[in-house]
Amino acid sequence: MTDILIMGEMLVEIMREKEGTQLYDQGVFLGPYPSGAPAICIDTAARLGCRTAIIGGVGKDDFGRCLLERLKKDGVDVSHVIESRERSTGCAFVTYFEDGSRKFIFHMGNTPAVEAKAPGIGEFRDVKYMHIMGCSLMSNQVFAQEILKTMRMMTAEGAKISFDPNIRRELFADKSVNEVIEEVMDNISIFLPGMEELLMLTGKDTAEEAVREVFKRPRMEILVLKNGSKGSTVYTRTDVIHMGVYPVKQADATGAGDCFDGGFLAGLVKGRSIEEAARMGAAAGALNAAAFGPMEGDISVKTVTDMIAAG
Repeated sequence: MTDILIMGEMLVEIMREKEGTQLYDQGVFLGPYPSGAPAICIDTAARLGCRTAIIGGVGKDDFGRCLLERLKKDGVDVSHVIESRERSTGCAFVTYFEDGSRKFIFHMGNTPAVEAKAPGIGEFRDVKYMHIMGCSLMSNQVFAQEILKTMRMMTAEGAKISFDPNIRRELFADKSVNEVIEEVMDNISIFLPGMEELLMLTGKDTAEEAVREVFKRPRMEILVLKNGSKGSTVYTRTDVIHMGVYPVKQADATGAGDCFDGGFLAGLVKGRSIEEAARMGAAAGALNAAAFGPMEGDISVKTVTDMIAAG
């Protein structure tokens, strides 16, 4: 039985040691760190007590071992992850700047993820949520179609679909991805965009117009508008909840939004109210940002509960 299923890229990040160092400059890199937005999200949910699984691919190499050992340790079912001897594990070189922006160089277009297939009927039982990351839809057309097949299957079996557009302009090279995203949008119950993504995907000029446009889709239940260090706003068809952030000394914001997703979905799985789930997401994101590395925050049921209690 699986509470949350995710299908997407798995990669390691190799990160600049110091803020503000350009990727083209000579300097120190740190890593490899297990990463990939889907992997970060599902690992967070696993650490918060959910039954989780990921469908993806890694090379049968040391970077793949880095990923699989970490996910297994945290309780993620990786039995549907391909280990390829012909293709290498994906990687991303990352640098970040004082204003919070980041720059990436991805090496993942020909990774084992492109070999991953939709599961057979009945391979996953009682899935509550399937989470989709937009970056997973942009890296490879074949893989995107397999994600859509899985989404259709999970929807037919009663799972709800959540979607974080997580748009990486470095990957937004093929305009056919717009059709893929449109089908996903028609099937989602939970939407977790940033402001730029919300406006881009709705074609609207203001958040108010964009929110109204999103809720025209009949399956939509919850929209979480994420705004980084300024917190988030949670919309339902009847309510609006403003959610702040938990203050931490930030070491690295990479992965914080993915951890928010995992924490929020974990809250829903555990039967928490939408507001309580948003607090879990905010706490998971803050704990992630307090550690260097995209999946390195001290996230657990206890640390999240303690952070929420401390206010």
